[in-house]
Formats: sequence, C-alpha cells, structure tokens
Amino acid sequence: MRPADRLFQIVLALSRGKVLTARALGERFGVSERTIYRDINDLAASGVPIEGEAGVGYRLRRDYQVPPLMFDNEELQALAFGVQVAQAHGDPALATAAERVLAKLDAALPPRLRAGLEGGALHVPGANRFSEASATLGELRCAVNERQRVFIDYVARDEAATQRIVWPLTLAYWGVSWTLGGWCELREGFRNFRVDRIRRADVLKSQFPDAPGRRLNDYLRSVDVAP
Repeated sequence: MRPADRLFQIVLALSRGKVLTARALGERFGVSERTIYRDINDLAASGVPIEGEAGVGYRLRRDYQVPPLMFDNEELQALAFGVQVAQAHGDPALATAAERVLAKLDAALPPRLRAGLEGGALHVPGANRFSEASATLGELRCAVNERQRVFIDYVARDEAATQRIVWPLTLAYWGVSWTLGGWCELREGFRNFRVDRIRRADVLKSQFPDAPGRRLNDYLRSVDVAP
C-alpha cells in the first residue's frame, strides 16, 4: 500500500469513532508502530484533528467529516461508461468489480450527483452477455497480473492449430475483440493472439522472469505503441 493510500485509510479507520492504538493500526495495515506514529504526526500537521496520544490510542474529533470525493457530470459519465464497457466486454469477475465500484460511488455521492452515474447519454449494448471467450479472458487477466506462464491451444487465421507457451504481458481490447500480447517461447519473440481463437488456456504454476528485452515496454515498442 502506498503511503498516501495508507494515510487515507487511517483517516477512514479513525473516523468510525473508536479509539485505535498504534499497534492495532500497524497490524491492520502491515506496518510498524513507528510508521503509524509518523503517519499520525503527518496527518496532524496537515490539519486533520486527531485526538489521543502514543500508548493510549487515537481517534478523529467527533465533529470532523472526511471530505467526500467530488466529480463533475462529465467525470461521472466517464465512470459510468467505463463500468458499462467492463460489464459488456470484460470477464465476469471484472464486470462484478466494476459494479462494486459503481455501488461505492453511488453510496458516497450526494443525491444531486447520483443521476450522473446512470449513464443514460452513453450506452454500451450487451452488458453481462458473456461468451466462452469471457472465461478465457478472466484466466488470462489473472495470468498477466500474477506474471504466470500460459499454455495455449490456438487456431490461427488460416485455421492452422498450434500450441504455444506464452509469457502474458498485456490484454488489449480493440472494440470488437481482445488480443493477448506476450513473449512466445516457441518463436522466441513477441506475438499477439486473439482471445476468441484460443481453444484452451492453461495457466501454469511457474512465473516468467523479468528479462531485459522481454518486458511490457519492449513489447509496446515492438508494436509501435509508446510505453
């Protein structure tokens, strides 16, 4: 967790009204008590009204309210559009995560701004219509995130079948299809594979190394996309 994110999470934890010790906060966020003491001092110096002291515990002053995230209508429309894209063209887990984001925003926004989340002006057809490729997409997305090698059974454009072991580096959505970009062990070079042409994908237990010349930035340069 980044320090800035941890500071925000500390404020949220203290805003619930309970007195929390540095040890409890440290265990919650996986840092030392000394780090929590430093975070508390940084928050207090920035004007956050924290009550308490070291060895006793901390809480936010009761009349203090955490400032809500504020968006204008275009920003909300962009968020709603992104959620629809994830629901219509992502895998089921990604679509569910997008729905959770929308629910959190809806709960946090004042009533006058909630209408912007409905996304009526922008509509993405096909939400929650998952194909067989959607399940494969979810497996590949996890492999990209975890840097795990993938065995794929692939059918090329000329209907030729091939089996490859790929280091999955990125997934790209082109508006009509997804492609997997990565390092192909068989060809010893970067290759692209359409996800809907992958008949089978097995995520292997082994991770691929962070090898110079075979990283995401190298792939993007190879396909003339600025990293």
